[in-house]
Amino acid sequence: MKTVIFDFGGVLIDWNPRYFYRTVFSDEKEMEWFLANVCTGEWNARHDEGITFEENAKPLIAKFSQYATQIKQFYTGWPQMLNGEIPGTHQIVDELKKAGVTLYGLTNWSAETFPYAYEHFEVLRKMDGIVVSGQEKCIKPGEEIFKRLISRFNLQTDQCVFIDDSAANIATARALGFDTIHFQNAEQLRKELAKRF
Repeated sequence: MKTVIFDFGGVLIDWNPRYFYRTVFSDEKEMEWFLANVCTGEWNARHDEGITFEENAKPLIAKFSQYATQIKQFYTGWPQMLNGEIPGTHQIVDELKKAGVTLYGLTNWSAETFPYAYEHFEVLRKMDGIVVSGQEKCIKPGEEIFKRLISRFNLQTDQCVFIDDSAANIATARALGFDTIHFQNAEQLRKELAKRF
């Protein structure tokens, strides 16, 4: 094994809209209702598929006009949804890099917000290559984005370890022949990688 592929959100970077919306809503229950019914995970996934925030917000504002400001803040407040690094994983990236392991990123991320993350998280700039769903307009767990990664970097899947916190993404990667690690925390990841290198 000489190649490791990292998911970013939930593995290297701690992202959660609650970090921002707790500063917007005074009522925790209202915030949870808003995230479950208005700016939902499914709605946000469309950004990862390549739709712009402005375009994606229009039908939502029409439906939930009382939350127009909070919907728009999903974009303007987005940097505050980042809560730094996932403890321990950045050190693992450094160790792999020093050991000569080739590192790639495969991430579901908006094309609009990824440049901010790339600028503010040095670990992302340590990757030898990155495939971003919002730029590709296809997302995990679909096979297409994996196939683009394989083709773009001429990968042999049986020589790669794919790391992700999503069981669905892990299942697709395994079906395509990748060795996989379903990420739980840095300690577990370190133990799993030790079995392979």
